[in-house]
Amino acid sequence: MQILNVDLDDRTYPIYIGADLLAQPELLVRHIRGKQVAVVTNETIAPLYLPAVRQGLSDFHYSEVILPDGEQYKTLDVLATIYDKLLADRHNRTTTLIALGGGVIGDMTGYAAASYQRGVDFIQIPTTLLSQVDSSVGGKTGVNHPLGKNMIGAFHQPQCVIADINTLNSLSARELSAGIAEVIKYGLICDSDFYTWLEQNIHALVERVPEVVEEAVYRSCLNKAKVVASDEKEAGIRAILNLGHTFGHAIETSQGYGNWLHGEAVAAGMVMAVDLSVRLGWLPQESVEKLKSLLQLAKLPVTPPQISCEEFLSLMAVDKKVLDGQLRLVLLKNIGEAIVTSDFSIDDLIATLKAYNCG
Repeated sequence: MQILNVDLDDRTYPIYIGADLLAQPELLVRHIRGKQVAVVTNETIAPLYLPAVRQGLSDFHYSEVILPDGEQYKTLDVLATIYDKLLADRHNRTTTLIALGGGVIGDMTGYAAASYQRGVDFIQIPTTLLSQVDSSVGGKTGVNHPLGKNMIGAFHQPQCVIADINTLNSLSARELSAGIAEVIKYGLICDSDFYTWLEQNIHALVERVPEVVEEAVYRSCLNKAKVVASDEKEAGIRAILNLGHTFGHAIETSQGYGNWLHGEAVAAGMVMAVDLSVRLGWLPQESVEKLKSLLQLAKLPVTPPQISCEEFLSLMAVDKKVLDGQLRLVLLKNIGEAIVTSDFSIDDLIATLKAYNCG
């Protein structure tokens, strides 16, 4: 087992990374401060991993909420199911919510914890690669709205993150690939050595070689922990974690949540962000081709679905990085060096959109 800390002064918390961690309930129990717990999971994960978690919590006043599985259920209406259970079972302000599942479960449970009785503890047990390397770390929580992804939420840090890489064995190949998109992102934005390592190890990562998977999760979490520690609430540098996301969220919204997986949309979005960086003269043309090759080896899309330029631009305008009406994007000065900028022309942006199926 490897342990990282997200350094946030008195709210510092550990990330545990390794195999068979669900068989070690002491990791979980040591971070529960009260006598009440509520596990939130979904219909897919519950039969696989809920029994092991439940067994380790036998000494607590215990509740569980099993939600439907899918991004399309990341809504305020479904979120209310969590509140209903907490209130019905009389959970108080000392309760701890436990998110057992992927990014949707983690985001919804975290937001429920942030808002229930104005804030209670929660713990992340991510079971997808995407959630282990990205969404479970850093305290972003929330739900989607029909007009925009993750536009309703709060920053609320977990007590700990328990990333058991054995849970990744139950992922579909498509879900695993979606997580690899976020892994590649870290190499692009802040760790060129990791990007080179990924180019050398992408086949083993796709084949789920355990030591390669663990290293990918560790390096990704290490990079994210550093960024979050320096900018917890995305006032500045933390926004670089959104490379490809403005394009990607537009794809997800246009196609209907869940039809394109988040990582798939981010993959296409990263290609478009790198393409725009090339048009601005910051990267050589070969950067686009190398990224496309890496993503394709990871079985990820490198172009978006056909969306009109007008719709794409309209959807991109509904983005948390828009400031005073000005669209800002995460672009690359170099591989391993990202910036958040509005220093691009609309003509260059439209040229990128048109190069990738947007008419």
